[in-house]
Amino acid sequence: MDIRVTIEKKEQDQLSPLAARSSASRGRLRPEEACPIRTAFQRDRDRIIHSKAFRRLKHKTQVFLAPTGDHYRTRLTHTLEVSQIARTIARALSLNEDLTEAIALGHDLGHTPFGHAGEEVLNQIVPGGFVHHVQSLRIVDHLEKGGQGLNLTLEVRDGILKHSKGKGDILPEKSSEKPLTLEGQVVRVADIIAYICHDLDDAIRGGLIAEEEIPPFCLKVLGDRSSQRINTMVQDLVYHSLEEPFSGLALGEEVLQAMVHLREFLYERVYEIGRVHEDFIKARKIISELYQALLTKPVLMETGLGMGAEQSETIAQKVTDFIAGMTDRYALSLYEKIFLPKPWAVL
Repeated sequence: MDIRVTIEKKEQDQLSPLAARSSASRGRLRPEEACPIRTAFQRDRDRIIHSKAFRRLKHKTQVFLAPTGDHYRTRLTHTLEVSQIARTIARALSLNEDLTEAIALGHDLGHTPFGHAGEEVLNQIVPGGFVHHVQSLRIVDHLEKGGQGLNLTLEVRDGILKHSKGKGDILPEKSSEKPLTLEGQVVRVADIIAYICHDLDDAIRGGLIAEEEIPPFCLKVLGDRSSQRINTMVQDLVYHSLEEPFSGLALGEEVLQAMVHLREFLYERVYEIGRVHEDFIKARKIISELYQALLTKPVLMETGLGMGAEQSETIAQKVTDFIAGMTDRYALSLYEKIFLPKPWAVL
């Protein structure tokens, strides 16, 4: 009995006509024999979960640099929250939940240590620039499994490449910015819903803002608790997307404006304020000096992460891959090892 075929038939019979079918996937970079139990998208999800890059997310900054509190988000917990929100939306819209989950779990694999501060400095010093979503694709295509890559389907790879980016449109109209599948588009919105809610929550926990400082319009439209705000945005997206004729994702104008307003508030009061920014200035110094040191002495990478960097074409690319793969604590430890003097002991 071929269980995969049974699952594929259920997809064909039960999913929306606009949903992606695993049996109709556009394929992988390298052809491979199908699994008798799992669909193509289920295999992609499993490969991402078992990757080293996924495990490293637990020690990468979301907003606060190397937080010591137990309840601040990390890049891993952010990823899990995005996955949960995206799956809820996909199920309500009768889209492919396995594809949605795979994209969500892989969307941030290329993030640097120290969050967007690390990304910004690499973008400044790396020839040709650096962006984490392109690095995420490089990880799944070339760096994982000792340089073999995970050989994911085109649909998952496309969703990873085109997830939400900074202050970009929540529902982009340009085809170049829009994922090919509705499942990829769901992850893009779920990413934004997740971070504007949990970053606000962490900012309140960290004492950066008080709840009464949240813009009244956002509280009125979205709600006064994090769970309520998530629920409002998810339900609004689902119900507006299901309006006939269903042709794509949609948000009500009031909720969309509240989301944009809340995101702008976070940039102004959290992401770009002095207390957070000062730590990121220090982080930029660490990344920049590590980059120059490793370019000069590549042998220092031999005892490091081993991300299949031997497949890279240049030393600069090897160093970039190596640094981008670091966790916050690994970067701090390596910086200390290279640059900080050690006490001299005479026995």
